[in-house]
Amino acid sequence: MQPLKTLVMAAGLAGLAGLAQAADMPTIGITYIVEHPAIDAVDKGIVDGLADAGYTDGKTIKIVSRSAQGSMATQAQIASEFAGLDLDVGAAISTPSAQALKNSMGDKPVVFAAVTDPVGAGLIHSLAAPGGDMTGTSDQQLYPPILKLIKSLVPDAKKLGIVFNPGEANAVSQVDALKAVAADYGLSIVEAPAAESTMVADATRSLVGQVDAVLLPTDSTVVSVIESVVTVGEKAKLPIFASDTGSVERGALAALGFNYYDMGRASADMIVKILKGAKPADIPAIVPNSQDLYLNAKSAKAMGVTIPEDVLSGAKKVIR
Repeated sequence: MQPLKTLVMAAGLAGLAGLAQAADMPTIGITYIVEHPAIDAVDKGIVDGLADAGYTDGKTIKIVSRSAQGSMATQAQIASEFAGLDLDVGAAISTPSAQALKNSMGDKPVVFAAVTDPVGAGLIHSLAAPGGDMTGTSDQQLYPPILKLIKSLVPDAKKLGIVFNPGEANAVSQVDALKAVAADYGLSIVEAPAAESTMVADATRSLVGQVDAVLLPTDSTVVSVIESVVTVGEKAKLPIFASDTGSVERGALAALGFNYYDMGRASADMIVKILKGAKPADIPAIVPNSQDLYLNAKSAKAMGVTIPEDVLSGAKKVIR
């Protein structure tokens, strides 16, 4: 039997070795403005992608994860915390989170994910040549396909309502992009701003009787409480379309959306490249090439919409 003093010394050395190992681990900070299925999928994709590349949380890497719970003030506090942690890479899911890290992280590398308009938000110079200390993945949509889908399901639609947070740069850019092409599909845009999630239901109700359908952008303020929008849509027989497939599973009628889990894995690939010495300025930001059609047949019936068979057959998933 070893003397107690020897055992204590051995335990102390093991503890010091553990601390040294932890100190040698790269540290990644992940932050997001609010939890909802699309953001959760991105987060899981990042963690899984890192693990598959050999960077497992608690073993070969330390991951610090923070949610702002929908508060910009909290998001700013998280960004300040991250700035003091000497992170190897910061990861920001959503435009508000990315902007907060850009303002706080100095020259530390940041990878963003699910940012609709990273150039317009002032995060990078261009997708092909980001410049600076940021790069990432974008969910910037092509709007003609979703407008075409809306017209195929609501043929007589003339006015399209948009519920969005005017304080989210990505949401504003989406509204502007929709206005630029809506007339080509015989649609005019009616805005319904909601600065906070508690205002979303009332903003939706303001559209009842004023529009023929509603399209929700990839706006975290709105998506986080989409059930309240769906409730209004079902009561008023007002079709509710979304821009992310997770919202269809939560009650929206239809969406052409990206696979946000895959987007997270693509972001993880960028983080790995940076950990191995690459600079964000040299890693092109990307927008996924394909979008999936999700339909909710139950919601369609409740909102007074009949989905044609040819549209049903083209869906990747139909919720019944």
